[in-house]
Formats: sequence, structure tokens, C-alpha cells
Amino acid sequence: MRSVYAKILLWCFATLALSLIAMVMVSRFALTQMVGKDSFFDRINVLLLEQAIATYETSGSAVLAAQIERADKVVGGEHHLIDPSGKDLATGENLSALARQFHFEKGAIQDVGDRIAAGVESKDKRYRLLVMADSPYQLRIYLPYYLPILAAVALLCWMLAARIASPLRDLTRAVERFGRGDLAARVNSRSRDEIGELGAAFDRMAERIGTLLTAERRLLQDVSHELRSPLARMSFAAELVRTAPDREAAVARLKKEIQRLTDLVGTLLEVTRSDGEPSWDASEVHSVNGLLSDVVDDCRLEAEGHGRRIELQEDSQVNVQGDPELLRRALENVLRNAIRYSPDKGSVDITIGADGGVGRISIRDYGRGVPEESLTRIFEPFFRVDDSRTSSTGGVGLGLTITDRAIRMHHGRIWAENAHPGLRIVLELPLDTNKQSESVPVSPGASL
Repeated sequence: MRSVYAKILLWCFATLALSLIAMVMVSRFALTQMVGKDSFFDRINVLLLEQAIATYETSGSAVLAAQIERADKVVGGEHHLIDPSGKDLATGENLSALARQFHFEKGAIQDVGDRIAAGVESKDKRYRLLVMADSPYQLRIYLPYYLPILAAVALLCWMLAARIASPLRDLTRAVERFGRGDLAARVNSRSRDEIGELGAAFDRMAERIGTLLTAERRLLQDVSHELRSPLARMSFAAELVRTAPDREAAVARLKKEIQRLTDLVGTLLEVTRSDGEPSWDASEVHSVNGLLSDVVDDCRLEAEGHGRRIELQEDSQVNVQGDPELLRRALENVLRNAIRYSPDKGSVDITIGADGGVGRISIRDYGRGVPEESLTRIFEPFFRVDDSRTSSTGGVGLGLTITDRAIRMHHGRIWAENAHPGLRIVLELPLDTNKQSESVPVSPGASL
């Protein structure tokens, strides 16, 4: 049986059947206690026996018969005063066959077909009172009471099965649609139980997979577009190697194009790693100040080679949880961009501090900035601003993309703004509040 709906109904109805059997058994046990030894019913029979014996011995069979008839009407059932041979002393009827089937012990109850028999015996064993009544254990007696209850419980079971199976079917249909390529398939469950949580988890997974697949398709399109130019230049350079008079210059150009293509592929791999970076140890805390100082030291020679300087101002210590390598790459990409686009003999200003539970790093160059409409697009893969920010400067348009993804993986945010002059990139990261120290005063404008 593969249907959850059918399984739930089957188990519910099996539970109902067991409940009915249990209710009948409990009822039978309760009634047995009511008519058993030393019960109220047993004491009534003793009283009736004593009255019947007194009536028979003093007034005879006719008066006894009238008394037995009244007892039948008042108490219910059939009452017979018999002697040890089984003769009914009121009517003279021979009940020996029935008497032999029954043990006249106080409180004894015996089934006789669809009826029950109970009785008591006098102390001198000369008289016995036999009581016959309809069996209270018959199922038909309780069905009028049990059936409405069972019907109500069965309805609730059906509603429960439908409530459980229906969202599972919706989830199954959504998974099948998603598996066939419909990336917009969602469960959109409003339930707050475990099934609703499962549907919400699927929706989050589908959203993430859809985003990744869309990004992958866009990245493949961008990569195919970006590879056309270097491949075409490599083909032209290879032809020059074969035909140009100055073969050394042609070989140098070919090597340059190969290096550009190598740099592009390496950067693409770095983007891929930033997307699929394994989760780090969230308990590990790192100083962003230390990472930034290391990056500044690494970039100092490059800046000096272009006649530019770096101004670093630390307003406070910034500690965050995360991956130091990802953070280092993010900081280095922004700083190298700022160095690349700063004017000759210009500077790159860096400030780091903490405010409102976040650490903030600001990196500013004094170049021409970017158009306002491009401030958000510079973090997209392969996007380049016209004029000075083109591929001729050496970039492939992926540095800020890597930075953006690294910062988002650390639950931070990054944005760009024109500083007039120049461009300012601001990175924010959530602080590790347990180990965040007080502000550390540093002499402003420390030149590196």
C-alpha cells in the first residue's frame, strides 16, 4: 500500500475496531462487577429468596406465584423458586434440566444462550431462587450508543487523513514540476506544522537552486561572450607568428593574450570558489584590522609603483566571525581597484571602525567615479564602466563580484557611492559582540 491517505484511514479504522472491542469488554467487566458476589443485585436476590420461602411455607403456591409475578414486573427478568430436584414451587414446572446447568453459588453469573442466569441457595439447601434475564452483554444493546460516536470519530479520522495527505500531494506535485524544469514551482504552504515546515524548506531550496541556476546560465553567457575577444586575438596573434616579419614581437603578443586568457580563467575559478565555499567554523573570530593591514602591506609596492599612496585610519578594533581568506580576497579586490583607478600621485583613503553592531570599512579613490546609474551594476559579473574603467586597465570585471559574494556570505552588505571626486566602496560586516573591544584610537591619516 503506497498511499499515505489509505494507510492513515486503515490505521484509524483499525483503531476504531479495537476501541469498540475494548469498550464492549470494559462494559461487560463493569456489569459483571455490578451483578457479582456481594453486589446490590446479589443482595436483592437473597432478600427475594427469603420472602419467597416465607410466602411458600405460610401461604402456598398460589400466593407465591402472585409474589413472583410482582417481582418479575418490579425487578425485571424471571424469578423461579425451585426445590433441589428442579421443580418450580409456584407453577409446578420441571426446570431440572436448567437447574443442572447452573451452579447455585452466591454471586455466580452464567450465560444461557442470549440470556444470563443468576441465583442463590437457602442455607438448608431446600430452596433455590433462579433468576433469568436478557443478557446485558449483547452488542445490539450498545450499538445505538456506539454508532454515533464511531461515525463522528470516523469522520474526524477521514478529515485528519485528508489534512495530512493533501499537503503531501501538493508537495509531490511541486517537486515533480520542479524536477521537470519549472523553476518557478513552489508549494506556498500556509500550514505551520511539520508538513508546512517541509513545504517551506522545499520553497527555500527551490529558490536557492533557481537563483544558482539562473546565475550559472548568466555566467555561462557572460563567459562565452568574454572569451570571444581573447580567443580572436590569440588566433590573430598565432597567424602573426607564422607570417609577420618580426616574429619575436608576434610571439610576445601571443604570450600576452595567453596570459590574459589565463587571468580570466583564474578569476572565473575564484568566482566559482566564492559561490561554493565550504562553511567555515562560525566560532572562529578574526580581526579585520589585522587582515586589512596585511592587504595594505601586500598592495603598498603596487601603489608606490604607480606613484600613489595609501592612507589608513583605524577608529576601532573590528572582530568578525568568518573565513579569513574570503575576507582577505574581498578587501584586496576593492583596494587594488582603488589603486588602479586613482590618478597619478593620488591617494587611496581607507577607514575602519565600528558602529551599531557592525564593522564598517570604507575604501575611497580620487578618480573620476562612475555614473550614478552604474553604482549598483559594478558588482555584476563582467560589468565595466565606459571610459577609464575598461578591460584595457587589466581587469576582467569580476573583482567586485567576488567581493560582493564574499561579504554576503558573511551576512554583510557592500555598496558604492561617488565621493566627488572619486568612488567610495563601503563594506559592512556584523561584529562578534562577545569579543568586540572598545574603540582603539589611532593617529588619523597614517600614511603607508
